[in-house]
Amino acid sequence: MNTTSHSTALEASAQWLQTRPGEACLIRVSAEQTGGLYSVVEIVSQPGDGTPLHVHTNEDEYALVLEGTARIAYGEKVIDASAGESLLLKRGIPHAWANRTDKPMRLLMTCTPGGVEQALRLIAAQDMDQLMAIAEQLAVTVLGPTPF
Repeated sequence: MNTTSHSTALEASAQWLQTRPGEACLIRVSAEQTGGLYSVVEIVSQPGDGTPLHVHTNEDEYALVLEGTARIAYGEKVIDASAGESLLLKRGIPHAWANRTDKPMRLLMTCTPGGVEQALRLIAAQDMDQLMAIAEQLAVTVLGPTPF
């Protein structure tokens, strides 16, 4: 299979997931595709949207702002990152992000190792029983609401 038809087939099978009001995600590269090494998720966040403060035990996240401005809490810091800027969010350090502007924001998140993106599928499907069943494996702890 040539590279062009392979990437077209992957894009055709991808679908946007509505993970909460104001947020949609597209799993660009799943852990299944990389043997668990990493995953890549694109996120579109509407004005006012944000993640709760949380901490990953297993993954580092690399956040690249594609469009707009992301307000990111990382440990004790609060950073406003604009399009083209990126941040490494290391495992074990509490973090959150939000769109506090009046325009949509797009992020590209790369997680190493991959696997945590499976939670996005379950959240979008509102399968909280299955999400709770794999919660220990995912090892992501919600610490509270978006801090800003």
